[in-house]
Amino acid sequence: MSTVESYLKPEVIRQISRLDLRAQFVVRGFFQGLHASPYHGFSVEFSEHRRYEQGDDPKDIDWLVFAKTDRYYIKKFEAETNITGYIAMDLSKSMGYTYRQEMTKFDYAISLAAAICYLMIHQQDPVGLVTFDTKIRQSLPPKSKRKHLGDVLSLLTNLKPTGETDIAHSLSQLAAMLKHRSVVMIFSDLLSDPDEVFKALYQLRHRQHDVILFHILDEAEVTFPFDGMVELEDPESNEVLKLDAGSYRSDYRKEVEAFRERYRRDASKAGVDYVELDTSMPFDKALTEYLINRRTRF
Repeated sequence: MSTVESYLKPEVIRQISRLDLRAQFVVRGFFQGLHASPYHGFSVEFSEHRRYEQGDDPKDIDWLVFAKTDRYYIKKFEAETNITGYIAMDLSKSMGYTYRQEMTKFDYAISLAAAICYLMIHQQDPVGLVTFDTKIRQSLPPKSKRKHLGDVLSLLTNLKPTGETDIAHSLSQLAAMLKHRSVVMIFSDLLSDPDEVFKALYQLRHRQHDVILFHILDEAEVTFPFDGMVELEDPESNEVLKLDAGSYRSDYRKEVEAFRERYRRDASKAGVDYVELDTSMPFDKALTEYLINRRTRF
């Protein structure tokens, strides 16, 4: 896979385009209906409600709030706005792993990121790109022009997962770098200390950014399909572990589930959207299902 077209094939563009009219609300819900988001509605921001007072226009009453509270509240509109998105791509060597899938974790992340870029720019929302391993390596500022899509995808297709990783440090750098409220979409296998990762995620949330954490594992990392004596090598440290796969499988699966559950639980506490994926799910199906789930939840 060495060209933009290999990641954003015509049939994928057509499939995502079919979301356009029917799923504009789905896409809006995905990017705007996030936990504690300042963005409510499609292009209008209202950051607070206030009690209805005599003289207010009854047309401004939020009847959904009334239905829940039995009190009259006015939506306080501030300004027309677009959503600014940042894609943060993990370049760590472990992202290059695959066992029997066509795509590595990195290929999978690139494909999903390309689709999201397409959707955002299609609705004229600016999107930028940041790459990281032990620190931020490259960045493209967010833009919404059609030409920018080509720039982002060109950079994505030339990336290689080769380094060690320090997710927490990189995300702390990103938090310090961003000057305006944004939707930060992180693509990583998260093979790092969750305590440190969440310290950095809280920095992003403290600065009022919405955060979507795409946790991407290879199918084999989830199911552990190996048999007999195997050698497992850490791609970043090159440490090798020899073991009997059959006797280890049950314990391994429990550990992976506990690892994911930790991220589910702590992401919920932090107000971070946690998207649990493995490479056996077609990336366009993963995107579509998640967009639909976002729409139905808000």
